[in-house]
Amino acid sequence: MAVIAILASIAIPNLLQALQRARQKRTMADLRTAAAAWEARATDMGKYNSAAYLGISEPVLIDDLAIALEPTYIKVLPKKDGWGRDFTAFTELPWTDTGTAQRYIVASKGRDGIANTNQAAGPFTNFDCDVIYSNGTFITYPEGMQAHN
Repeated sequence: MAVIAILASIAIPNLLQALQRARQKRTMADLRTAAAAWEARATDMGKYNSAAYLGISEPVLIDDLAIALEPTYIKVLPKKDGWGRDFTAFTELPWTDTGTAQRYIVASKGRDGIANTNQAAGPFTNFDCDVIYSNGTFITYPEGMQAHN
């Protein structure tokens, strides 16, 4: 019985950490997929907003983004991260502005679901950190994972 308890005390934390890493990997893949569709649309439209931390502060509702991208640029836009929370998206200009937004962000708020406004760019080791993708590259990403496509 003691041997089983020792094995469980080792295996369970490792399993929980593996589950969190899998959620991060899924989140990163879905962020790349959403961004690729948005970039394809921007190639056609010449901008990231709808009317035709980086200074990208205008929120875009993920449902509005889905309407703009589905089904032409992606069959079904991933809307939730690996933890089941909505992705967030931003452009430089309001979504309905007639100007030309040239940058975007799609992001996950991480395991805790709280936007981390003080998070430094680059790799992180905490599952609560935000995963942020902008204009073809990850701005913040789990340590040991690729930042570029």
